[in-house]
Amino acid sequence: MKGKPIFFYIFVMWALIIGGGGLLVSIIAPLSIHGFGAFDHILDSIVKAAIAMILVVLWVLLMSKIKNWIFQKQMSH
Repeated sequence: MKGKPIFFYIFVMWALIIGGGGLLVSIIAPLSIHGFGAFDHILDSIVKAAIAMILVVLWVLLMSKIKNWIFQKQMSH
């Protein structure tokens, strides 16, 4: 039981990396903004970058919560 939580943590980490990459490639990358003339490409890039940064922050917060949960669980045993 000692080594299982770290494998769970690594599994979740890789699932988030692969899932996030798939999300970015399949949903966010095809996103395009029209109607702003010459600023279409700039605004499009800004929106995609903002979405990617929000996802990174969410992933880091989730991994931190899981890490804290694993360590609290190990400390209680």
